[in-house]
Amino acid sequence: MSRAALSIPQAFGAAVARFAADPLVVLPEYSLSFADIDGQSNGIARGLAAAGIASGDRVALYCPNVPEFVSAYLGIVKAGAVVVPVNLLIQPGEIAFILGDAAVRGLIYHAALADKVAAVRAPLGDDLFGIVIGDQGLSPGDATFAELAVDPAPVAAPALDPCADLAAILYTSGTTGRPKGAMLTHDNLVSNTYSVVAGLHLRPREDRLLVVLPMFHSFAATVGMLTPALHGLALVPVPRFDPQLVSDGIARAGATVFLGVPSMYNLILRVDDTQAAQWAGIRFGVAGGAAMPVELLQRFEARFGFPVLEGDGPTECSPVTCVNPLDGERKPGSVGLPVPDVEIRILDAAGAELPVGEIGEIGVHGPNVMKGYWGLPDATAETFAGDWLRTGDLGYVDDDGYIFIVDRKKDMVIVNGMNVYPRMIEEVLYRYPAILEAAVVGEPHGSHGEIVVAYVVARDGESIDDRELRGFCREHLGQHQMPRRFEIRDSLPKNATGKILKRELRKTGEIERGIDSRSG
Repeated sequence: MSRAALSIPQAFGAAVARFAADPLVVLPEYSLSFADIDGQSNGIARGLAAAGIASGDRVALYCPNVPEFVSAYLGIVKAGAVVVPVNLLIQPGEIAFILGDAAVRGLIYHAALADKVAAVRAPLGDDLFGIVIGDQGLSPGDATFAELAVDPAPVAAPALDPCADLAAILYTSGTTGRPKGAMLTHDNLVSNTYSVVAGLHLRPREDRLLVVLPMFHSFAATVGMLTPALHGLALVPVPRFDPQLVSDGIARAGATVFLGVPSMYNLILRVDDTQAAQWAGIRFGVAGGAAMPVELLQRFEARFGFPVLEGDGPTECSPVTCVNPLDGERKPGSVGLPVPDVEIRILDAAGAELPVGEIGEIGVHGPNVMKGYWGLPDATAETFAGDWLRTGDLGYVDDDGYIFIVDRKKDMVIVNGMNVYPRMIEEVLYRYPAILEAAVVGEPHGSHGEIVVAYVVARDGESIDDRELRGFCREHLGQHQMPRRFEIRDSLPKNATGKILKRELRKTGEIERGIDSRSG
């Protein structure tokens, strides 16, 4: 696609001019139009500017999926500032690190989260400007969202270079060490919304995207919020994941597209027929954030009757890089084809491109690729091979150009010198009838280098027989892939988007072996 680079305020302004009276945020009880959100975000931008927030300053946004999140996000960028979304599930210590690392000067927070805000605010100093979404702030100096948003008068457009100036700093989940802040420019994000619209064939004025994935996360922020706001679609925000709440939201708000992660699809499969009927208006679902087991994909599509398009992309890529086509061949187990404007290659250790079918690290090139990590030039340099971003995912490309992710580079297990990919083992485990969820990790071993350990959760009313499960695995796995141990759990640890946290399972294994690295 050939187009001029735009800032988010420019792109949103163009959408408002075209879709002013159309709904942008739709709830079962009411909706807010593009003009409504434009007016609210103008008020927030004006309030930030009056408090001394200048272009380039960082403003944290700590808020669940409510309409005010959209207006606050747009208000921050209209002020020329940089949005720093805060994960709702992390503890005060990690929140304090992110706010301090980004040197935030403002904080927009929901009143329901006031206790956590109080725990981290004092060390940041009295000059931190606060805006509370709700009735009362923590400090006499805090403004309220309601009093600022009531003035919809236009604000002066900030002077921004879309390709150089930051729109957001998104902190990664910190799988190793401290979280890193991915610096995303205005053009990174705006260009990715164009790729999403083209890749998913989204329809202005018709499609409504149900967004239960947290909007502080890159997937929901770009696909679920910015894409509707910049292209004339609507979003249906749901503040927490509950299958009944989601089903009701779809039916009552007329949602046509569902965004989820595999664990959500797994739980939605358990709804009764009355709730399942509420999904009749959904055209398709999109799955990302983690590998979608083929068995789960097939069972879900068979019951609900609409396609689920598996895609992928890391936060550092704004984040969408590829997706299975809605109007072409969908390959189960694949994350599809590169979206428009994005290039993908399979790279060797030196950064050279590997041929079709060979496993290597997935590299991405395009206008969606981040500027780098905030304050971490060495980590930035390590992540790039020339202009290509190394994703940390291992995969291959087939003859048709479809990308298959074998596993995360850091999750690969080496057993007796042989590479073992946990995702392949998990695909087998998901075919075992009694298993609801599965996760495979490596554990150090004196003789074998590493051994494979499988953590599994049983379906309701089912039990897992260790001997039968071992026999099932022997029929489908090589000897070096066989789990040496099966751990049956009531649940598996997950992050805010529902992605299984293998690092927590590794820590559990360490503690069980008498090693506790949590203090580090």
